[in-house]
Amino acid sequence: MSRSPRPRRLAVRLTALSATALLLASCASGTGSSSSGGGKTVYMLLPDTTTVRFTTQDGPDFQAAMQKDMPGVKVVIQNAEDDPQKQVQQVETAIAGGASAIVLVAADPYIAGGALQQASAAKVPVLLYDHDARGGNAAAQVVFDSLSVGQNQGKDAAAQLSAGTTAKPKIIARIYGNQGDYGTTQYKKGQDQYLQPLIAAGKVKVACETYTPNWDPAKAQTEMEQCLTKTGNHLDGVVVMNDGTAGGVIAALNAQGLAGKVPVVGGQDANLQAVQYILLGYQYDTVYKPFKLQAAKAADLTVQLLKTGKINSSDVDGYVDNGFMKPGVPAAFLPVQNLHADTVGTLVKDGVWTWKQICTGPTAATATCKKESP
Repeated sequence: MSRSPRPRRLAVRLTALSATALLLASCASGTGSSSSGGGKTVYMLLPDTTTVRFTTQDGPDFQAAMQKDMPGVKVVIQNAEDDPQKQVQQVETAIAGGASAIVLVAADPYIAGGALQQASAAKVPVLLYDHDARGGNAAAQVVFDSLSVGQNQGKDAAAQLSAGTTAKPKIIARIYGNQGDYGTTQYKKGQDQYLQPLIAAGKVKVACETYTPNWDPAKAQTEMEQCLTKTGNHLDGVVVMNDGTAGGVIAALNAQGLAGKVPVVGGQDANLQAVQYILLGYQYDTVYKPFKLQAAKAADLTVQLLKTGKINSSDVDGYVDNGFMKPGVPAAFLPVQNLHADTVGTLVKDGVWTWKQICTGPTAATATCKKESP
């Protein structure tokens, strides 16, 4: 894969999600009869409900951005609910229903390839959103800089594992995301830049490592339970790849009285539960990816496809290899930011969460919430 030296820094003003927007995201909608989007229908197909951000943020944010950029366009948002075959059927239904464009968050990168080929044959442009899809044509992809995500995670993990002095290697578990995903591959590559030198030097030993089908937190919990059994509950750290799998890991650790004692590093998505876990000391970090930024960029590129059938070359930062297109799918890479306990306030400032939402239950008793919560 080729990429530009660094993604362009884009700025958007983030605002809080409303319950109304979330409800709108679950159905088709459009406003106005004489606006520029009249007669156009865009399908946004989400992969699952286990990755909370897609239903609570990306869907509503894309809906709102499309109405801003092309008033009157009809947006239909559907969720495959962890079933890649169901998503393929949704693509087929969208094509049969006269879709003008499809924004696809692939449930499975390989199974989605057939759907890409069907859309191409029907001359329906597909914009890949976040997840990659292999084996077919796509007009473009909007994704946060996945390698940078992994580098942030690996840097934090290395710092945690290098703290203190011991003659014995630190024992860790590595819980990856869905095997074969472009993101999973890039996150691991970025993490390895910092972890492999420690492993090669004998300072870190990986006791368990496994991929998590569909990023399912429940499966991550089972994977962690199996690792704890294997190691006799002796772990010096767990390196994960997103907040959902981190939550599954923390559930397994908590059952053994180890939550907060074994560092869990490598979150991403800034889920509400993850932010609370960070303040409680159960999770060390989360990589913040401003979803309104991604949704706005996706809407911009979708409108370009609807109006001209192509995207501007100035919007291409690099390419994502999908095993089909050469040199790959044209991609817009978006910047990320790593957050810790002392910087989660960024999410409140950007309107992702409020202190009232964050500071509930046990989190309300943390020093941060006592200081910030109204």
